[in-house]
Amino acid sequence: MTALLQVRGLHARYGNTRVLHGIDLDVAEGRVTALLGANGAGKTTTLRALCQFMAQTSGSIQLAGQELVGRSTEQIARLGVGHVPDGRGTFMGLSTEENLRLGAYSRGSREGMAQDMERIYGYFPRLRERASQQAGTLSGGEQQMLAIGRALMGRPRLLLLDEPSFGLAPLVVKDIFSIMRRINQEEKVSILLVEQNARLALELADTAYLLETGRVVLSGPSDDMKRNDAVRRAYLGE
Repeated sequence: MTALLQVRGLHARYGNTRVLHGIDLDVAEGRVTALLGANGAGKTTTLRALCQFMAQTSGSIQLAGQELVGRSTEQIARLGVGHVPDGRGTFMGLSTEENLRLGAYSRGSREGMAQDMERIYGYFPRLRERASQQAGTLSGGEQQMLAIGRALMGRPRLLLLDEPSFGLAPLVVKDIFSIMRRINQEEKVSILLVEQNARLALELADTAYLLETGRVVLSGPSDDMKRNDAVRRAYLGE
């Protein structure tokens, strides 16, 4: 399976605080990869490092053979990386539609925006109903849908998702994960998923990596990870 994203020897820090210690990981073209680990393991920092956002990094991050280390966050977005951060990052004072339109800025062209809006509304019909509503008045689930939709407006090849289930009701989470599966299968968007709910993540993902204190300690196909005794005890509650 061809790797869209190849990460080798990635180190990251905030100031003098080192968070990642030489991690390696791959995200296969058209597949879903999960990044598991306890709070503080370095999962969010990994996504930020891939976008060259906030964290200071060294090592190699290649997207389809193009090195990302040293590029700006905006350049990385233009190369096809969409990032849905923890906390969602929606512009609360703007409407749903305005937030979605902002998501297309990284493309450098507004051609096809109307069709893309329809595509997003097809995945998230509730956003169409809330198109003129201020984002700050949306429910938590609707804001998460908006954050994902806005990232998809950039037509990414790789989508980075940080804790999409956080703070949401189980039925809303189920709906969002079902939509993410559709997006992956229908549009072949590769996904790197950070998710505290390991069971959900392993159901969606093809491959998973387990981080502990900034190091990859285990990786493999999701089915193998589900059967691993350490993963089952620590992350699946079995």
